[in-house]
Amino acid sequence: MRFVSTRDPNRIVGFREAILAGLAPDGGLYHPDSEPDLRELILRIPAERSFAEIAGELVHAILPETFSPEAAREVCRRAFGFSPRLEPLAEQMHLLELFHGPSCAFKDFGASFLAAAMEHLLAGEDRRAVILTATSGDTGSAVARAFHGRPGIDVVILYPSGRVSPLQEQQLTTVGDNVTALEVAGSFDDCQRMVKQSFVDRELSERASLTSANSINLGRLIPQAFYYVDAFVRIRSRIASEVVFCVPSGNFGNLTAGVLAWRWGLPASGFIAATNVNDVVPEYLASGIYRPRPSLRTVANAMDVGDPSNFERLLRIFGADHQDMRAMIGGEAVTDEEIVATMRRYHRSKGVFLDPHTAAGVCAAERYLDGEGAADASVITLATAHPAKFGEIVEEATGERPQLPERLAESMRKEKQSVRMEPTPEALRAYLLEHHADGARS
Repeated sequence: MRFVSTRDPNRIVGFREAILAGLAPDGGLYHPDSEPDLRELILRIPAERSFAEIAGELVHAILPETFSPEAAREVCRRAFGFSPRLEPLAEQMHLLELFHGPSCAFKDFGASFLAAAMEHLLAGEDRRAVILTATSGDTGSAVARAFHGRPGIDVVILYPSGRVSPLQEQQLTTVGDNVTALEVAGSFDDCQRMVKQSFVDRELSERASLTSANSINLGRLIPQAFYYVDAFVRIRSRIASEVVFCVPSGNFGNLTAGVLAWRWGLPASGFIAATNVNDVVPEYLASGIYRPRPSLRTVANAMDVGDPSNFERLLRIFGADHQDMRAMIGGEAVTDEEIVATMRRYHRSKGVFLDPHTAAGVCAAERYLDGEGAADASVITLATAHPAKFGEIVEEATGERPQLPERLAESMRKEKQSVRMEPTPEALRAYLLEHHADGARS
């Protein structure tokens, strides 16, 4: 498999260059230039296989020129000391719990694989890489944990001041060592714009050896496809009907990964893109018109994205054909009131805590199951974060605060360390040149 820029079909690179560059020089996103047929491989995976073993098989099948079978197994063994869990929630609905990793969010899967893969690919080289990434909440803490202490790698994370939860901020700002948190006086869209501008600034990108760990980076996107396969392997013996995946969506990397898995042979009947009121993609699916706009603040802050980066990849997958995309993906926008009501209802009726992003997905899945054509479909809703990461909102909705896992409680006991920054590409450029250019370390 080779990778091509979404904006320049003549820009074709290998996996190593794609993940170390992060973003293509033309500002496009690297994307697979072919679609391997993995259907037979997926159908014959035994249910007793561990997630790390499944991932290792898929890595070698997708990237045989980069990872031998042995290297693929070793990278995945080091990346995945944790696994997804598939749990029943309601009739015809399961939750795919993706919050059992180090930072208690689904971003751990992509970040951990990217860190292990980069360490493998950089082994023996005398160079440093600077991971530059923007976060609306969970990406930053997952990246910080995954890359903390990795030799030859520095991490710079931008996050919007006052627009992440207190716990998310603690996770971002208390890692230290080779991880620096930049607190930007603006929105996530500002942070993302600053990062993108840095990558297309050729001089800056080369002098600071920049790469990304956002879902714009293929090394984070591809492993997210693996837990869709894992979920299918776990559920196939329990159902006799179609499987639909409902995905809480902000920057749309998670949904794009699922669509890639489907194109590679995953037996999925469709996807539901569940957003909060930042509904540019559901609006596009309904109208065929894409209108990016400034994001609005909601209780599901990690989905507060007004111009999702991975929409470029979705357009490429479907050949920019609106009808083809909407035939496979349905869009559902969920209000804050509906999110909170869903959290309250499941806690009262089942004693289950849902974080606000997962609650948006559950609400959207319920709408799908109540609609025409759902019939006997089984819906797998991705549970993207541990509810304790949003304790204040969960407590407001349910009257009870979920207990913090120890790995989260530990970060709350540490002192916040961040660098304040204005929301401009110029401010970020000056910082990177001062602290990270030409092999320097801050």
